[in-house]
Amino acid sequence: MTAVESENLEAERWMREALQFARAAEDRGEVPIGAVVVHDGKVIAGAHNWRETWRDGTAHAEMIAIREASRRLGAWRLQDCDLYVTLEPCPMCAGAIMLSRIRHLYFGATDPKGGAIASKVELLSAGRWNHHPEITGGVLAQECGMILQAFFQRLRAAKSGKP
Repeated sequence: MTAVESENLEAERWMREALQFARAAEDRGEVPIGAVVVHDGKVIAGAHNWRETWRDGTAHAEMIAIREASRRLGAWRLQDCDLYVTLEPCPMCAGAIMLSRIRHLYFGATDPKGGAIASKVELLSAGRWNHHPEITGGVLAQECGMILQAFFQRLRAAKSGKP
C-alpha cells in the first residue's frame, strides 16, 4: 500500500466517525453535520450541530469540536490536531479553524451555498493569514452529501404534507 492510499484510508476512517455524529444530529432533528478532532491517532473531540436545540447560530459541529479539543488539551493552539467535518465549513468555522491553528482540515461534501473553503470563497488559502491548515476536500463526499440531501428532502416533504 502506498503512503497516499494509507492516508486516504485513514481520512476515510475518521470521516466515518464524523458521519456517526452527523447521524446523531439527524436523530435529534438537527442538520446532519458531524465533526471530529484527531490528535495522536485518537479522537479527542467530536460533535454535531446543535443550532436548533440550543437556539444558537454558532452551535456548529466544528465550533463545538474545536472548543472541546482545546478544553481536553488545555490549549487553544491545536497545531498537532486534524479536523474532519462532513460538510465544507462556513466562514465562521473557517475562521475558528485558522485561529485555533488546526494542522489539517478534511471535509466531505462541498457547500455551494455557504462553503468558505472551496465553494463560495477560499478563506483558508495559503498566504492570506498567518496560519493556513492543509486542506483535503471530498473525503467520502458522496456519503456525506447524501445524508444531507435525504434530510432536506424529508424536511421539504413534511412541510408540503407529502409522505
